[in-house]
Amino acid sequence: MIFKVYYQDSIHEMPVREKTKVLFVEAESEREVRHYLKDRPLNIEYIQLLEGKYLEYEKKNSNFSLENA
Repeated sequence: MIFKVYYQDSIHEMPVREKTKVLFVEAESEREVRHYLKDRPLNIEYIQLLEGKYLEYEKKNSNFSLENA
């Protein structure tokens, strides 16, 4: 499964929508994604499962880069 992770670079600052970044991770579950990212200093806002047409749309985006958990 592929997950889209919305995050902020700093865990010490209040989240601001305009500074939100995304990361795509292939994993078996949301828990596995969180475990994979636990050592990074990221403020995770939301983790979304991508599937179907939404996944195909994201794959066409030039910013699509997949990491494996």
